[in-house]
Amino acid sequence: MAVQLDARPPVLPGPRTGRHAGRVRLSRFDTRYSPYLYIAPFFLLFGVFGVYPLAYTFWVSLHDWDLLGSDHPFVGARNYTQLMADPDFWHAVVNTLGIFVISTVPQLLAALWLANLLNRQLRARTTWRMAVLIPNVTSTAAVAIVFAVLFGREFGMVNWLLDVVGIGGIDWKSNRVASWVAISAMVDWRWTGYNALIFLAAMQAIPRDLYESASIDGANRSRQFWSITVPLLKPTIIFAVIISTIGGLQLFTEPRLFHSGTNAIRGGPLRESQTVTMYMFENAFAPHYNFGYGSAVAWLLFALIAVVAAINVLILRRLGGGAGKEDVL
Repeated sequence: MAVQLDARPPVLPGPRTGRHAGRVRLSRFDTRYSPYLYIAPFFLLFGVFGVYPLAYTFWVSLHDWDLLGSDHPFVGARNYTQLMADPDFWHAVVNTLGIFVISTVPQLLAALWLANLLNRQLRARTTWRMAVLIPNVTSTAAVAIVFAVLFGREFGMVNWLLDVVGIGGIDWKSNRVASWVAISAMVDWRWTGYNALIFLAAMQAIPRDLYESASIDGANRSRQFWSITVPLLKPTIIFAVIISTIGGLQLFTEPRLFHSGTNAIRGGPLRESQTVTMYMFENAFAPHYNFGYGSAVAWLLFALIAVVAAINVLILRRLGGGAGKEDVL
């Protein structure tokens, strides 16, 4: 039986309707521009509360800006030149760097060790992980009061322990280096658990197969920690170092509350533990009210933080030798 073929021409799709074309254009617009709309609120808030205050502070630093007066003459870089020759400013810089080194290095090492312990199979593991964050949520004023009592010269527990082991008591508030140690102990107690949870979250993302393979090859826990955990935590360690650098160089509350009385903002009678932020507050507000000079201190502190953070990142990259997940595998 013969089959009759359909000789009719194929039906071509008709022209797009206006509604369909509008949907296509809307889809293209959504694909191309919606990511910018989603991140726009962050940059808008950052511009209002971050970039604008930063630029305005720099503008103020170029003036003789007395908060008690209405006239603010332009002085150019005079505040900066005076600041570079100010011995009290450099004294505060040394104090800030000293407290930063003494507090940050032990803090990050202890946090790494603590995170490694919390990453093991422990009883009530969630409770222990939550407990390490308790010091961070404790009131800073309460922490400062407790540590001021612990490091008291006459009846402090730390000096009592030193007497027990045959070491004489230390005047923690009047001795410059001793005050650094006391304030660093306060900072470490508050922030070690916080950094430990950051490291712990990164450790949870490391594949368990790596540890199983290393265990089969005969590597003990210490070898696994230094050959697998630490190299794979390199980005997290860099992040923690940068955050600790920013917080450590902006230290204000702990040294301010560690001392009491009229010399509190000076960090003691001889500025034993006055940080750069405390020196900035002293000049910008009471008792000097020189907002222009205080703004110059703020900008030099910003530059100091950027330089120290860059140096820390370079040192970590050099020590890490570029080790990453590919090198471990």
